[in-house]
Amino acid sequence: MQPPRSRQGRRRASSHRRAAAPPGAGGPPPPPMPPAGPAGRGGRGGRGGRRGGGPRRPVSGDWLGDDLEREFEGARRTRLRGVIIGVTALVLVAVAGLGAMAYLSFGGGTKHAAAPPPARETGAGQNGGARVESEPSDAPIVKPTRSLYIPTKGTGKFLLPASGSRVFGHGKVMRYMVQVEGGLRQDPTKFARSVDKILADKRGWTASGKWAFQRVNSGQYDFVVQLASPKTVDKICGSYGMTTNGTVNCSGGKQVVVNLRRWLLLTKYYRGQPDAYHALTINHEVGHRLGFGHMTCPGRGRLAPVMMQQIYGLKGCRANPWPFDAHGRFLTGPAVAGK
Repeated sequence: MQPPRSRQGRRRASSHRRAAAPPGAGGPPPPPMPPAGPAGRGGRGGRGGRRGGGPRRPVSGDWLGDDLEREFEGARRTRLRGVIIGVTALVLVAVAGLGAMAYLSFGGGTKHAAAPPPARETGAGQNGGARVESEPSDAPIVKPTRSLYIPTKGTGKFLLPASGSRVFGHGKVMRYMVQVEGGLRQDPTKFARSVDKILADKRGWTASGKWAFQRVNSGQYDFVVQLASPKTVDKICGSYGMTTNGTVNCSGGKQVVVNLRRWLLLTKYYRGQPDAYHALTINHEVGHRLGFGHMTCPGRGRLAPVMMQQIYGLKGCRANPWPFDAHGRFLTGPAVAGK
């Protein structure tokens, strides 16, 4: 026979029996868990359903689930893509930097003068379009009757007369320079006066009333007339893409380059007329600067236009070195296509 237990002992035993009993085995069901609040706490204000805070909801690895695992995996992939994009951008920036350095090293970032236009480019003279044209290398010349000093190569340095000139004519003033290469035994002042006389003639370009001319030796200019040795002519004309073979003149951009050999030996169509041939040379090239292209003979027995390449042959016309006749009429002819 067991001694009677106290009320407290009986109460503890009853609690043990209830704890050991499986759910649904006769005892009352366990109280429901309070809903989770912010930061995993139950109830409002982060507390449980009773004063002093309720029990926290247990967290286990199973509770994370597949969705959260997929989110972590997506985040890892996003970070990986970000790293790849960042590295690629850095590589591109480095390549661009190296390219820029190479560009500068080879002069790409240096400001240069504009490249010379290609040979035989037609345009509008001083109005912005460059024109390059040369005489044919097989143009006939006159054999000299006396010894002439025609060096193959000069010093390569050009000399200017000491002063300029007054303005010739009325209209838009075209400023020009005259230069003579050193080593030619040619007086720069004498050559400059020859050019001045040609441009001031009443049969010259001033006859139109549209243009006037003034020679300058500094500042801005519209064109320059240069007397040069055959080798120097080849060098200058070659920079414009032309082959002159040391025998002919050329013009390109603002440069009118007169070959000393051609200036002294003339052409058979102007035999014994050096002044007339010199006038043809200057007026023809200045005509290009004013925007005129090549022309051809307008008819047998008529005066050849100054813009005709008369050294090719006169084609039935009479030799003429002036753009206007004695009555102020412009001597023109059919245009030569592409020239």
